[in-house]
Amino acid sequence: MNFIKAPKITLITGSAPDAVHSKEWDKQFFDNIVVINNAWQLRDDWDYLVHPEDFPLENRPKNIRKNQRIITADEYVPVQNSFGGFVYAGGTMSLTTAYWVLGTLKPNIIAFSGCDMVYPSDGKATHFYGFGKPDPLRNDVTLNSLEAKSSRFFYTALKANCLCLNLSNNLESRLTFPRVQIDELQIMTYKLFEEKFALLKANVNEDSINAVLQRERDLGYYIESGRYWEHLDDICPIKLKDIDRFWLAI
Repeated sequence: MNFIKAPKITLITGSAPDAVHSKEWDKQFFDNIVVINNAWQLRDDWDYLVHPEDFPLENRPKNIRKNQRIITADEYVPVQNSFGGFVYAGGTMSLTTAYWVLGTLKPNIIAFSGCDMVYPSDGKATHFYGFGKPDPLRNDVTLNSLEAKSSRFFYTALKANCLCLNLSNNLESRLTFPRVQIDELQIMTYKLFEEKFALLKANVNEDSINAVLQRERDLGYYIESGRYWEHLDDICPIKLKDIDRFWLAI
């Protein structure tokens, strides 16, 4: 029997209506399944649940299996700090979870489901469980451009030899990652991953990325606690928008 090496794949599932499709996906194709906030309700075989400090107690799972872990600020804040901090990475749980996965689980591929951060205004459900607060669209100095923050993570992951892919079927997404269907992901060999990764990496301008990262360091908006909202007087929104424009241009 020939053994075909497969890439290490982590699935991150959010709470968009599209996330319900992830219930049908066989866990054997993923090394880890990471759910955000209420997404733990979609399937009971998740490995990690990531939620913020203010996630309501009544919304948290009552029973946790021995192989399941809940990740909170004590763990994800230091990891996100290692990638530049919340001000530059963006204060929304989809990206916070992604940085934690990248820094802790170190997969070859991070596949996203239900994380498009697009909220309908036509009366349709905003989340798989009905209606919820569109948190990434709140008035927040770190979330001026979700596309820019998404691009920052995409290139950060590439530098760490990780490929980000979007499994969403939505026509619109704030994620700037390449799209892929679940059946394509399920037949992904390590060789195919390396080929796709090399093609993307070849088109990356490392000098441009390093220049933007240097601009971030020069601004110095690093807040160790992660509670950037307590230091808004020290953060210039105009300068942050300039940083976003550079990430979008890349």
